Amino acid sequence: MKIGFVSLGCPKNLVDTEVMMGQLVSRGHELTPRPDEADVIVVNTCSFIDPAKEESVNTILEMAEFKKTGRAQRLVVAGCLVERYRGDIQKDLPEVDAIVGTNEVERIVAACEGSSASLPPVLEPYLYHEATPRVLTTPRHSAYIKIAEGCDHPCTFCVIPHYRGAFRSRRFESVVVEANRLLQQGVRELNLIGQDTTSYGEDLGLKDGLALLLERLAQLEAPQPYWVRFLYAYPNRITQRLLDTIAQHDALPKYIDMPLQHASANVLKRMKRGSNGDLFLKILERIRRTIPGVAIRTSFIVGFPGETQADFDELCQFVEAAQFDRVGVFTYSDEDTSKSFELDAKVGKRDMSNRKRRLMSLQKKISKKMNRLLVGSEHTLLVEGVSQETDLLWEGRLATQAPEIDGVCYINDDNGSPLSPGQFRRFRITEAHDYDLVGEIIDQAEPLAAPPKPLFPILADRTSIHISRGQ
Repeated sequence: MKIGFVSLGCPKNLVDTEVMMGQLVSRGHELTPRPDEADVIVVNTCSFIDPAKEESVNTILEMAEFKKTGRAQRLVVAGCLVERYRGDIQKDLPEVDAIVGTNEVERIVAACEGSSASLPPVLEPYLYHEATPRVLTTPRHSAYIKIAEGCDHPCTFCVIPHYRGAFRSRRFESVVVEANRLLQQGVRELNLIGQDTTSYGEDLGLKDGLALLLERLAQLEAPQPYWVRFLYAYPNRITQRLLDTIAQHDALPKYIDMPLQHASANVLKRMKRGSNGDLFLKILERIRRTIPGVAIRTSFIVGFPGETQADFDELCQFVEAAQFDRVGVFTYSDEDTSKSFELDAKVGKRDMSNRKRRLMSLQKKISKKMNRLLVGSEHTLLVEGVSQETDLLWEGRLATQAPEIDGVCYINDDNGSPLSPGQFRRFRITEAHDYDLVGEIIDQAEPLAAPPKPLFPILADRTSIHISRGQ
């Protein structure tokens, strides 16, 4: 049976998609990137905010058309939308033949084969492990590893704990085994993900669990040099040991993605995150003092209920003082299942939009200034492939540029040495733009070791799927 996938949302959702694909291939099913050729279509949904929910519903309806115009006999909906609207999907979308919640990932085979209706409810929260089959959909040189699932933070705007459950870490050795296997297969960049990776190991009784894990992963014996980055740090979980560990190991990119959400104490209190801009500035100073050359990315929510003009002005002043390398700005989404839905003093959509525009304009100038400081410097570059913007240029990323989140580096001179995706090359920056960089290769091609035969359970052939990812 041929099965097609559409994966929506964040990298955490993409890993769930890869696990579901692995389960199906292990059972002998075939994957196809063409929905018109699929016997079954699976849509792994996101519903974190309203636009994501709308995209999920529109994609479900779009894929349902292939039951009329293609070979599709079944349409399966998985992911966060199922957790939020399970009853509504079953009632209002007759085109959907089966649903798979975030804790029901292992039921994807039964859902696709038409035998899931008779199964009892799943009571245990799900988290994959090193023996779980996966089909990787990222480029061959890069992969995500989910090291934890769920969240225990009480942020009033967030619905993740409701959909994903309480925070739970994978076993230490489980992550190490999977990481080592990926490196042996030729992966050169491992991206550790979770809703809050900096809480890794707390539920297992580990102190400084993420620092211990990174230290171990940075010293694995691999056929070629590699990077191990982690994403989504919670500010009050960043310990000195974690910073020291990042500073000490070349395999750990000097990069911190730390969503702060706001800088006004008033707004942060209503978000149930606490802290304030002054304390954040002290954290940033400590990070930069410990890790010279570190790039720091953050994200903010504007228009949160109760955010006054004074609160927003304070946020702008903080961004000016903080001088982040990169910033993502999101307008508040009033989700009916979040605790912030019940808060008063809602901000109008026009005000939210104007505040987002103003903050992004401010950060755009800062980002360009930070990029200009890099002109003339030399760095290790991970070659990605021919540019998605123009087939006349190749592109790559520095260790301080996370995949599909940050800008890229355009290569306008290969030094007469052939480029291949997955190479590490020396790169001199010659131009700086608002978010992207331009430069030239200054070394000769490294010999790329042929990866050994893939080991189960990371399945041999990566596949293309139709992907739409949020941040």
